[in-house]
Amino acid sequence: QVQLVESGGGLVQAGGSLRLSCAASGSIFSIGAMGWYRQAPGKQRELVATIRSDGITNYADSVKGRFTISRENAKNTVYLQMNSLKPEDTAVYYCNAYIWIVGRPSSDYWGQGTQVTVSS
Repeated sequence: QVQLVESGGGLVQAGGSLRLSCAASGSIFSIGAMGWYRQAPGKQRELVATIRSDGITNYADSVKGRFTISRENAKNTVYLQMNSLKPEDTAVYYCNAYIWIVGRPSSDYWGQGTQVTVSS
């Protein structure tokens, strides 16, 4: 069994910052790409940022220059530093990771989501 547990969401004023964390736990053999996605009310889930196991990153155009994704492989943890937040960043943020588990096929795993609300 694998779990992704997110933390760090909350309410912040426009222009403020938040840092999200997501820790993977369980019988993990290896983790490939990790990422953050978000879903605003009435909208589809969208990619925010991803980071490969070699550190290569990818960002949605809407967050480039404001958000930074990083990971700590020894802790199976991915972070999302969000600066200069805007009301349109308000959404539930989900952590995602592609994980190889001991004795089972590799698969995508998702966290439960953490709410980020940016007030104007």
